[in-house]
Amino acid sequence: MQKRQFLGRAALAGMAAALPVSQATAAAGNAGPALLTVTGAVGKVNRGRFDPVRDQMMFKQKLSFDKAHAFDFAALAALPAITIQPTLEYDGKVHTLRGPLLLDVMKAAGASLGDSGKLVLRAVDGYAATVTVAQARAQRYIVATHLDGAAMALGGLGPLWAIYDADKVPKMAAKPLAERFGSCPWALYHIEVQA
Repeated sequence: MQKRQFLGRAALAGMAAALPVSQATAAAGNAGPALLTVTGAVGKVNRGRFDPVRDQMMFKQKLSFDKAHAFDFAALAALPAITIQPTLEYDGKVHTLRGPLLLDVMKAAGASLGDSGKLVLRAVDGYAATVTVAQARAQRYIVATHLDGAAMALGGLGPLWAIYDADKVPKMAAKPLAERFGSCPWALYHIEVQA
């Protein structure tokens, strides 16, 4: 691949090529680097097992897996997207976020989605939050790919952000703004499905 094409694809994906890319992901038809890797109780596998050389970030965060489903930007963008407009804690203003429902992403990975199941959402800095499938469904979590109409870049809140519209969840809307998004890791790159 020519350098210019590579850089164009990385920019389109909204991130540097530092996130894991596997040969299995490329063979499965994903053209860009893997932005999100889903492990655990997944049924649609498109990449091989954990590789401590290729998966350095996961290695440093002490993760391991035998099978996974990896999504590039195009695969996530191909899923039906919804738009939410929560008030964000960073500036106290309403922002527009767009992306597929978290549970639709899990279904695309062939994940087991019983209400008692759990999803461990992990960010590139190692921050992890656990939500139940029932919570993700009730609060309509999305995997945001866009903020205010633009793809989110790595180094900011992106390229992916697991988030919901806290303003529309009465229990959360009653909390101070700084306490509404503890279960919403930005710079999301890994989800472990626990059936």
